[in-house]
Amino acid sequence: MPFTVPTKCSMTYPETIVNTHPNLFRIDSNLNKLVKRIELLNYINPINIEQEKRNFFSSKYNVNPNFKYRKIDFNAHKLHQELFSQDIDSIKDEETRAFYRDVIYDYSGLIECIETIGMGPKFYFNSLKSFGTPTQKDVDNAKFILHFEDEEYDQEMFPVFNATEAAEYFAEFTKKFDFSFNLKFSTKISAAAMVQNNTKTLVLKKNHRFSANQLKVLANHEIGVHMVTTFNGADQSLKIFRNGFPKNLETQEGLAVFSEYMSGCLTLYRLKELSYRVLAADSLRKGYDFCATFDLLHTRYKLNREEAYAISLRAHRGGGLTKDHLYLTGLKKIYNHYQKDKNLDNLLAGKVSIENLPIISKWQKEGLASEIIHKNHAFDSVSNESDKLEFILQNLK
Repeated sequence: MPFTVPTKCSMTYPETIVNTHPNLFRIDSNLNKLVKRIELLNYINPINIEQEKRNFFSSKYNVNPNFKYRKIDFNAHKLHQELFSQDIDSIKDEETRAFYRDVIYDYSGLIECIETIGMGPKFYFNSLKSFGTPTQKDVDNAKFILHFEDEEYDQEMFPVFNATEAAEYFAEFTKKFDFSFNLKFSTKISAAAMVQNNTKTLVLKKNHRFSANQLKVLANHEIGVHMVTTFNGADQSLKIFRNGFPKNLETQEGLAVFSEYMSGCLTLYRLKELSYRVLAADSLRKGYDFCATFDLLHTRYKLNREEAYAISLRAHRGGGLTKDHLYLTGLKKIYNHYQKDKNLDNLLAGKVSIENLPIISKWQKEGLASEIIHKNHAFDSVSNESDKLEFILQNLK
């Protein structure tokens, strides 16, 4: 189901910039051709989620799901070879050269993740290389959040909207922005919604029921950040902004959850959801299988079976995906950064990482990167009215 909003802005770059840095732009262009299909989320979500959920519930939670995955449509070995054949040393600037060397190692790690999806420990260890695992501090932060008493369910928290109604809400929300994107429904995603960066598509879970609060959360998270960074990245001269800086996921998800906070729709319930994800990711390190992670969430922490299944699925897909612990660490990093610098524009310049802010500023001075076109309107002022959430974010370690 596509919908479009007229695009009012686009950027062009003088040829002199390209001519001044020919090796950089040649390598950047080569990498773009190689990595634009390397989007982990396109492969990591099982294609039989609903069937395996029915089987798991029928087994009284005692038989691990047998997930199936789509086949990769590229030659992973050849892609590795082509990545490492790039003449990085021909980039004259030392800082830029080191950055692109990190790019190659990072994408090589993502290729290893994709080619080992469904291979159990092989995938898990590749996931560790790319995304790390929760530290004890991360687990302590999660438990700190979970000790707060649940808030009373209000009307906005009840799941009453179907996917078509959600699409209509997002179409209206998108009128704030000067870009267009596709929207489609799927039963083969683990989240309620996700952005496919390379195809500029927002995917909604077809059989999901959305609450009014979740619609606000997803709009500010998926469109306000993930889609904004997709389009800002596409407007940059260097294509690495659209494909993704090394280790960008923590920053991108931190920004997205911070957007929820700034827009006033972040709730304690949502923070607890992110905390359960940390515990689920940590359970992988402890050797838990799917049933054990589900039991931890459902029996010990009293999540209903749908929530416990969804979080367990996110952690165990592929063979053990640890990335979900980065939402909470990313939120804390962005929150701390915002206390020092209210301007988050450069973090919206594409799929960038907070650790690489210095090189973005350097490239802007050199004419290699531009100011952003598309902004996150939630970042203009703080709409959070919860003293409890403010206290939590201030006191995370």
